[in-house]
This record gives sequence, structure tokens and C-alpha cells, in this order.
Amino acid sequence: MGEENEASKSNPEPDSSSSSEESQVILNVYDLTPVNQYSVWFGFGVFHSGIEVLGKEYGFGAHDFPISGVFEVEPKSCPGFIYRCSVPLGHLDMPPSEFRTFIEGVASEYHGNTYHLISKNCNHFTDDISKRLLKKGIPGWVNRLARLGAFCSCLLPESLQVSTVKQLPEYHAAYTDDGSGSSSSATPHEPTESEDGDQDKLLPSLGGDVAFIKEFSR
Repeated sequence: MGEENEASKSNPEPDSSSSSEESQVILNVYDLTPVNQYSVWFGFGVFHSGIEVLGKEYGFGAHDFPISGVFEVEPKSCPGFIYRCSVPLGHLDMPPSEFRTFIEGVASEYHGNTYHLISKNCNHFTDDISKRLLKKGIPGWVNRLARLGAFCSCLLPESLQVSTVKQLPEYHAAYTDDGSGSSSSATPHEPTESEDGDQDKLLPSLGGDVAFIKEFSR
């Protein structure tokens, strides 16, 4: 018995947050509009995508503040979108703690008020993450409509000019209930070091399904 205790002390359980484990990286694709059911036959559609890593799905959405627009949800269940399919991208060998540091760093580059349908949308985000982690991008068809540039902005209805995340009722409640002001009337400004502690108050918590990633303080 004593020998077993000594063995357990000399061979402690590995820290799951720092131990490396191979995980499949998956692109989860959603329809933004039912029109996709017809337009995909002509080679294009309006899609949202999230990238699934280590059991969580990460996406990029719009809001009016210069803080993280990167959020996490349960895989294949991003609210406001219609799940279409999943595309395996590859395998990643990275400890969960290291990936968390990575995604928080990326969040500082993807503020909600920088979202743009043509030049910086959710699919640009997942493509960037895939290139950084796996050295390859997402399939071209996912973001084909954005690459049509100004032409596609004329075709799309105004309701699709921003991510559905911003349109969720919980988003607006997160800003009005805590006294931060409404998202439409607040004046965005770059947070200073002294304001880092206030970031948690600004980050909207969209119920129990969606949570924005707090960006890494540099």
C-alpha cells in the first residue's frame, strides 16, 4: 500500500490543460438564408461558418464596440443560422491551454466593430484560423460570394450585411441591462490598459449558448 502511494506521488496525474492531444479540426457551415437551397445549384450561397477545435466551435460576429467579436458555441448549434454541413480540415496537436492563449490572441485582431461582409466576415475568420493552425485555408466555395466584392453587396438584402449574432435579442439586452448603454448610441473607442478590467462588462453573454472570447491583454 505504501509503495502504491509513493508511486502515485512520483508519477502525478498529467495536467490535462497542458498535455498535448490530437484533435480533429472541423469547419461547420451554416445557411444564412433559405435561398441557399436553390442558389447552391448555381455554385454560390450565403454562408456562415465556425471552426471546431477541441470540442468547441469558434466564430466571428459583429457588434458596435472595439472589443472581441470572437465567440464560442457548442458545435453545429450556432443560434440564428441553419446548419448545413461539416468539412474536416485536418488534425491539430496542441494542448488546450496553448490553444486558449492562441484564440484569445486572435480575438484582439477581430473586434466586433471591424466586421465587414465583403472584407472581414466570419468566413475570413475561419479561413485565417485554419491557415494559422493547419497551414491551409477553408474550401473556396464557403466564401465565394464575398469574393465577388461590390457586386454581391448589391444583391444581398440589408439584413444580411452583419452577422446574425448582432441581431439576437440577448445581444441588445447585454448592453442595456448593465448600464453600458445601447449598442446603437454608444461611442466606440480603443480600450486603454486601465479599462482592461471593464472588458468583462462589455463582452455580451448571449445566454447559455454563445459566449464572446475575452481577448488577450498585450
